[in-house]
Amino acid sequence: MIIAPRIRGFICLTAHPQGCEQNVVNQINYVKSKGAIAGPKRVLVIGASTGFGLASRITSAFGSDAATIGVYFEKPPAPGKTASPGWYNTAAFETKAQEAGLYAKSINGDAFSDEIKQKTLDLIKADLGQIDLVIYSLASPRRTHPKTGVVYNSVLKPIGQSFTNKTVDFHTGVVTDISIQPANEEEIENTVAVMGGEDWGFWIEDLKAAGLLAEGATTVAYSYIGPSVTEAVYRKGTIGRAKDDLEATAFHITEKLKDLNGKAYVSVNKALVTQASSAIPVIPLYISLLYKVMKAKGTHEGCIEQIQRLFQDRLYTGAAIPTDEKGRIRVDDLEMDAATQAEVAELWAGISTESLPEMGDLAGYKHDFLNLFGFDVAGVDYEVETNEMVEVPGLV
Repeated sequence: MIIAPRIRGFICLTAHPQGCEQNVVNQINYVKSKGAIAGPKRVLVIGASTGFGLASRITSAFGSDAATIGVYFEKPPAPGKTASPGWYNTAAFETKAQEAGLYAKSINGDAFSDEIKQKTLDLIKADLGQIDLVIYSLASPRRTHPKTGVVYNSVLKPIGQSFTNKTVDFHTGVVTDISIQPANEEEIENTVAVMGGEDWGFWIEDLKAAGLLAEGATTVAYSYIGPSVTEAVYRKGTIGRAKDDLEATAFHITEKLKDLNGKAYVSVNKALVTQASSAIPVIPLYISLLYKVMKAKGTHEGCIEQIQRLFQDRLYTGAAIPTDEKGRIRVDDLEMDAATQAEVAELWAGISTESLPEMGDLAGYKHDFLNLFGFDVAGVDYEVETNEMVEVPGLV
């Protein structure tokens, strides 16, 4: 079939297998170009099929020759219907990893569930014995609690008072004001239940209880802080409350891993175009201005550049891992550079529908958005027939 993007709101309903494959190959080539990392050899990535999770798996495998197990929840293809992009990403990664002689297997299902946790534990026990690094990179709008069966839904809202600021429809480039009403207590609690640290804690408890964490095992989850312009809807909103919980969980996990000399970290990463960030009001406009400034400075990074730098310059240097005053690893340092943020703030003050094409990088935002689904990728011919029925070679 000939596969074209079909976009509805902030998601694309189709994905291109060859475009996704080329994206993965590009990331692999980038990691290999940066040289070997004295990193982990047995890695579990929870949320392994897109974004920072996929980049973590690629960096582990092709930077450190690691055996990797990926857990994700993706839609497989059907005749005449494409899979979700994470399915094609994983198929490409596992094919390339196995061609390179690297162990790569995966499990597709709800990572919040006890069933998928147990299936993963069984695979680790059978194939790898123990794990050196656990990456927790789940992004989901809802969660069924594995112990109670209660279904929680997250919301993107400010806390305490309504929020009004500029946003952009990144498909049309129209800049408007948006007002969002504050979350109630139930919505806050729901968002923390979905996006906070409880499930990360469950994973580590189960892995440790089964004896599957190696001496000195490390676990890393991903977070974001951002600038003052997004603060009300992000860091001081419902998502921020969930990120606070995630960051607090790192300390609880570290305490439980003391007897293994293990440690849990939260890495604060840069703002990037993801399916999740595209849904958050204000963020797409902020990112389009940030990209403009950082590209001009030569400091812009995508997912793979961020994670490769996290591994090479923070996690596996042979020295103590540098953290901020709250114990977090910071690879958002280039984004949060004072001069960069001052330029973004100046642009923000004057941004409008008319000025955005010159003052922002909306074209870059759209390109990255389409890339998430395997479209607008250099070197891919989108006019030819493509087989949508791609299999994931290491799927258990």
